[in-house]
Amino acid sequence: MSKKLLANWIVAIADILVLIIVFYISLAIRVNLPQDIFPTMQDISIQDFGFIIFISFIMLVYENIYRFRYDFWQDTLNVIKALLLSYILVLAILSLSKINLEYSRTFITIYFMTAVLIVPIAKRFTKKALFKGNKFFRISTLLIGDDIETQILTRELKDNWYLGQIPAQETSYDSVIIVSKNLSKDKLNSYITKYTQNIKDVFVVPYVTQINFAHSNILELSNIRNNLIQIENKLLIKSNLFIKNLFDLIVSIIVLPIFLIIHIIISIAIKLDDSGSIFFKQQRLGKDGKVFEVYKYRTMYQDSDDILQQYLQNHPQEIEYYQKYHKYTNDPRITKIGKFLRSTSLDELPQILNVLKGEMSIVGPRPYMLDEESLLYSVKDLILQVKPGITGLWQVSGRNNLTFQERTELESWYIKNWSLWFDFVIIVKTIKVVFLKVGAR
Repeated sequence: MSKKLLANWIVAIADILVLIIVFYISLAIRVNLPQDIFPTMQDISIQDFGFIIFISFIMLVYENIYRFRYDFWQDTLNVIKALLLSYILVLAILSLSKINLEYSRTFITIYFMTAVLIVPIAKRFTKKALFKGNKFFRISTLLIGDDIETQILTRELKDNWYLGQIPAQETSYDSVIIVSKNLSKDKLNSYITKYTQNIKDVFVVPYVTQINFAHSNILELSNIRNNLIQIENKLLIKSNLFIKNLFDLIVSIIVLPIFLIIHIIISIAIKLDDSGSIFFKQQRLGKDGKVFEVYKYRTMYQDSDDILQQYLQNHPQEIEYYQKYHKYTNDPRITKIGKFLRSTSLDELPQILNVLKGEMSIVGPRPYMLDEESLLYSVKDLILQVKPGITGLWQVSGRNNLTFQERTELESWYIKNWSLWFDFVIIVKTIKVVFLKVGAR
């Protein structure tokens, strides 16, 4: 048995055990629900529930979770899809069978909701035990092609242990990744022919980098042995915009009570630190280039302009840094509480009000300042076609460590490849960035 197959079996068995554990967790939740609201549940054993666990596992297999080593977020999405399909299939089977009345739909719903939360986390722990710091179960992968791109992939394979891969030497490898950039058609085809003869897992990195092909539709033209890849600008589709706006509204309403509590605490802290206004309002570029006032908590001293001029006279190198990153390395205008608010990104919390007003989204491009419009160049029309966001791809990809051009490239990629799942991933990553204070100033 190969080490890849052995690792797949270990992950699969661990998932089955987790699905069984979820049964007992769900049972504990169900029996403790208030009896005056939920009817008394009939006794159910793990043997009675076995077919539901079996269906759930089969759906995980169907989603190719044990065939490919996905990135954590793609793996999690596949798990959620498998469990959702299982839930629908189980309810359909119960509705069409005579055992319908023997199973509590409430319990089944609790089971799958709990599984959606626990299974991805458990899989992460399982793969961490298998792959992190343990090279035995990691697949050696040969990287071929453009030097810069292969260096990026090499770093990713080394850092992202969830993939369970390590860069390999030419002499011994289990899989191959071919970077098509700067390769001629004949050279690319020769590589594919050479490595597919003996290697099962051969992957090609497409030359086009601004499109996420994982969500593209591929059409087959069998007569001429060719394929068509559909490319869409995801955030310009009306149905997607409706879903995104609805998502923004729901999240804002849920967050609003929490915001009000935090707002009271922050307002008192700002007043005690430096008397003056609580909010800072600034004109920014919105959707279709319309100017709006973005809300933030004030993080600077009242006489901030005079402080900055004096600082730049003594530190002229800061001018060059600002021209490149549109930030200062050590901004003297920021108050003590302001430093905390910025490092935790809490200064941007009032933008929830901008979302409720329909001026911003929870996730989107950053709201650019008016004098930055001329710097957007070719991506200006694309970025200004959507609402700016409180958080976005650039905030979870380096923040102040990125150049202005790198930010606009990330935001262009986000708009072209938007999905509701991607927004959810960015929100989760934002929470992590906030707590770890990655790239924050």
